[in-house]
Amino acid sequence: MAPPKVTEFTCGGFVVGLTSSHSITDGLGAGQFINAIGDYARGLPKPRVTPIWSRGELIPKPPKLLSGPLPVPRMFELRYLTVDLSIDSIEHAKSQFLQSTGQRCSTFDVAIARLWQARTRSLRLADPSTRVNLGFFANTRHLLRGGATAGFYGNCFYTVTVSAESGEVVSADLAGVIDMIRDAKARLPAEFARWAAGERVEPDPYDLSFSYESLFVTDWTRLGLMDADYGWGTPSQVIPFAFQPFMPKAIIGAPPAPKAGARITTQCVEDVNLPEFRDEMEAF
Repeated sequence: MAPPKVTEFTCGGFVVGLTSSHSITDGLGAGQFINAIGDYARGLPKPRVTPIWSRGELIPKPPKLLSGPLPVPRMFELRYLTVDLSIDSIEHAKSQFLQSTGQRCSTFDVAIARLWQARTRSLRLADPSTRVNLGFFANTRHLLRGGATAGFYGNCFYTVTVSAESGEVVSADLAGVIDMIRDAKARLPAEFARWAAGERVEPDPYDLSFSYESLFVTDWTRLGLMDADYGWGTPSQVIPFAFQPFMPKAIIGAPPAPKAGARITTQCVEDVNLPEFRDEMEAF
């Protein structure tokens, strides 16, 4: 993890830039690090959350990795697009899902469902039986044995995957897409338990396929990034800035206060699909 870089503006505001690596920590660990710096900056004698490594005690013994050459991913010319989903549209989708299924869903469920469906529609795949894949990264600290997870700053996430025919995703109502996502989330505890016990889970949750038909999503709203306080209050905005031309991706965050809802920052389509993808997202 590189030291934070600070840019000050004449208006009195400033920007803190931080680069972290998944070889050391995941998003929650990076958020813990940022908050620890803020704690020291405000004069606290120690961070409010004590960092814990204890990796040998916490992390299970997963199946051994298969040997072989590393794959060479295909590179894409992915374009940035940021779209805000209003709180009214999110609550309306939640209400429709409740009426349709009798169950409640989260803001994350709504945002990721709308994102996946909009992107799939924009791809206009000629064969509706083509498989499209959605992957999102779930924190598994609460599933570790012993429960001693507070403060652990290493990698502790599991890839939840959803796969369906493109025609099914395109033609479904939003409640149907949400249901696919919730089914995948419900499988997480059992799948992670099998993986943690040393069983080989297929497909391998860490063998990511970076095809154009695949989309990867990360939720930044629960990482603690918006809680960091260096003595001037919490941030007005937290945004990602990363370039991975082999990985169609999106990050779900929050718009600047006092605006409510969800802000989705994407780098997941090429120029040919960008106009329709933008239209689909803005139509929500």
